[in-house]
Amino acid sequence: MIFLADFTAMQPNPGLILWTALIFILFWTLMGRFAFRPIQNALKQREEDIQKSLDEAKKAREEMANLKAENEQLLRQAQEERMKILREANEAKESIVKEAKEKAKQEYNKIITDAKQQIEHQRMAAVTDIKNQVGKISLEIAEKIIRKELQGNIEQEKFVNTLVDEMKLN
Repeated sequence: MIFLADFTAMQPNPGLILWTALIFILFWTLMGRFAFRPIQNALKQREEDIQKSLDEAKKAREEMANLKAENEQLLRQAQEERMKILREANEAKESIVKEAKEKAKQEYNKIITDAKQQIEHQRMAAVTDIKNQVGKISLEIAEKIIRKELQGNIEQEKFVNTLVDEMKLN
């Protein structure tokens, strides 16, 4: 037996086509309203979020570049300031050393001058002392000689007395 199959599902039926199209359109409308539109809105929101994130990342990169440039500029300024401070410190050191050398030189000259003056004063005092001692010794010797010579001689005693009187007046 040969079964003849009923192929009616395969044959286009205008009522079936109409109901299929209507159900498809209804299904497509419901899916568009409740599924496709929220998915489309979510995709659009995601696209906006991604674009916003990209813009923020670009802005952050620009800010980082600006900050890096500012940091480099601040670093250069700090290095310049450091060099300036070091230069000023070296100048101050040289000035202090020069001033200290000058003061030491002045102090040295003062000490040398004072020492020379002191030596000169001591030499003069020694010379004066020696002269005084030589004068005393000379007087003592002269006195002894004159005593020896004047012993017993009246004329010589008068002469010595007049000399003594003259010395008292001077």
